[in-house]
Amino acid sequence: MNTRPPESEPLLTPAEVAAMFRVDPKTVTRWAKAGKLSSIRTLGGHRRYRESEVRDLLTGLVPEQRRGEED
Repeated sequence: MNTRPPESEPLLTPAEVAAMFRVDPKTVTRWAKAGKLSSIRTLGGHRRYRESEVRDLLTGLVPEQRRGEED
């Protein structure tokens, strides 16, 4: 369970997420467009990803499973 409020949660760049999964940053952007990973847009229009969500995806916990655990 994440105890940090959402606004203070660390955000990762596409390059940081790509390095964790050993894929190209464009692949991470495609995942976000496909709904596999949610992204936050900066004021400059760049994508950022919540660290907790990325780590959940790394360990195999898909978004549908996360929603079920929150109930």
